[in-house]
Amino acid sequence: MYLNIVGEDLLFLLTATLFLAIVGWAWRKAKPYQLPELLPSWFKIWFLSVQIGGGLIPFIVLLWVVWQGKDRAIVVLASYFVMLALQILSEIATLRWFHSVVWVMVPYLYLPYRIWQLYEGIFILAPDTNLVWVQNLLLVEIVLWTLNYALDLSQLPRLLRWEVAADEI
Repeated sequence: MYLNIVGEDLLFLLTATLFLAIVGWAWRKAKPYQLPELLPSWFKIWFLSVQIGGGLIPFIVLLWVVWQGKDRAIVVLASYFVMLALQILSEIATLRWFHSVVWVMVPYLYLPYRIWQLYEGIFILAPDTNLVWVQNLLLVEIVLWTLNYALDLSQLPRLLRWEVAADEI
């Protein structure tokens, strides 16, 4: 089981990195990408919600399962955090180091995989009836990241700076 999770993560990481590298190379002559200056007022609230709900709470749970020695839960949550860290690293690399429009694509690759990880984690934890609450947390995380994905999709026109007439806003 543990090798399957590591294997899936490595396969995804290699595929996503290769895809981003190919697309980055194809778009290498595009103007350097910068984030839009003005972020919507609700963005800070949503970003903080994702940091707490998608980062802090699962991290506290990870510490608890480590303390309790729950190997299955440790593997599921460690895999989650490794891939989350790699997504953040990919975003930093594409936006800050390469200033590439490829940055916009990073969450569209990583978020569906994260949702899959969480879904798979629910079934990996199923044999341990003491971890039903962790399974419920994973379900809440699926909802959180699905909402985040929908929000990311809704922001595509702004991120890609598509023109919108003032009377259409």
